[in-house]
Amino acid sequence: MLRRLQALGNTVVVVEHDEEIIRAADYLIDVGPDAGRLGGEIVFAGNATHIDKDAVARYPLSHTIKYISGEESIPLPHGRRKWNMSIKINGARMNNLRGVNATIPLNVMTVVTGVSGSGKSSLIKGILYPAIKRTLGDVCDAPGDFSSLTGDIKAIKHIEFVDQNPIGKSTRSNPATYVKAYDAIRDLFAQQPLSQQMGFTSQYFSFNADGGHCEECKGAGVITVEMQFMADLVLECESCHGHRFKKDILDVRYEGKNIDDVLNMTISEAIEFFGSFGQKQIVKRLKPLEDVGLGYIKLGQSSSSLSGGENQRVKLAYFIGMEKQEPTMFIFDEPTTGLHFHDIKRLLGAFDALIDRGHTVIVIEHNLDVIKCADYIIDMGPDGGDRGGNIVVAGTPELVSGCKESITGQYLKEKLY
Repeated sequence: MLRRLQALGNTVVVVEHDEEIIRAADYLIDVGPDAGRLGGEIVFAGNATHIDKDAVARYPLSHTIKYISGEESIPLPHGRRKWNMSIKINGARMNNLRGVNATIPLNVMTVVTGVSGSGKSSLIKGILYPAIKRTLGDVCDAPGDFSSLTGDIKAIKHIEFVDQNPIGKSTRSNPATYVKAYDAIRDLFAQQPLSQQMGFTSQYFSFNADGGHCEECKGAGVITVEMQFMADLVLECESCHGHRFKKDILDVRYEGKNIDDVLNMTISEAIEFFGSFGQKQIVKRLKPLEDVGLGYIKLGQSSSSLSGGENQRVKLAYFIGMEKQEPTMFIFDEPTTGLHFHDIKRLLGAFDALIDRGHTVIVIEHNLDVIKCADYIIDMGPDGGDRGGNIVVAGTPELVSGCKESITGQYLKEKLY
């Protein structure tokens, strides 16, 4: 399709992470080297078809060049995890599913694959998730039709669908509040001598509560002017100049930084700052965000400014950082959307961390680097729509790659052998 547009005399510019599209490009512009404050530079610009291992030496800052040239890669796991417990959904009927029977192994990573419209979401999101959630006593929408849900259901205590929806409805919600790191930061500022002298409790350092936040903008840092027939105007608050707190609160400092300074730090900067002063609890809360590749976002960054993929990874970081967790089934719907090879490698590490803690991970995915790392694959198809709705093959990636009827298996071979 893109080549057809070009053939008609058009100029085609694509913002993309997909390896095949990158390799097919006539000209490649790589921005980096990393994200956020560590990015913003052109680290490679040139013909994409002439990239080899020598290019790595010439463009050492480009992660893309390292992966395309083969210098770096997402490795195959050393082996597939064994499993002896599972949940079975029998007679699944929804949209194009025709009485499908599926086995979901526990305490491993299962990847559900297939072309668009093959029935992946219907099976997992439409039936499995609400069926298990209701069985566990939680309230949710009614699942699609199915005959029975059997197996080791009692082996899991919770089920979570980790989607790309915003982490909070309020513009004041941010990554630090979501992972509970901000509670510890507010407590720390409330313990400072000036806070003790002025009677400032931890509540005064919240931009959601009265007392410390700017009365003009109510802690938002901006004023929104509603325009009846035009887009609303968002202006910096003239009272606090975007700092969100009263001057008295901003006068309180910890090691030379006030609360606004801290909220404007990136996750990585905050880990380094608090780590250097022995604030282990705060570092412990923030570290999962860095582990899932979000070290570049700011502590106080509004959730509304985060992309869908970033929201999903903030939620993942929250679950990784939870203490005393009970066995949980996590479902991710295409989590690699918008992610670079470098980020996918970190994401797979985060999945491993969940499984090592006794949880179950189910991923609906098209990305072959994720699929090749699965312990178990359920391949839907063989095609989309009326020609889909069946399980073509289920098993290890090696088994799926040997199935002639599986479109996924045909492409997976290149990644395995």
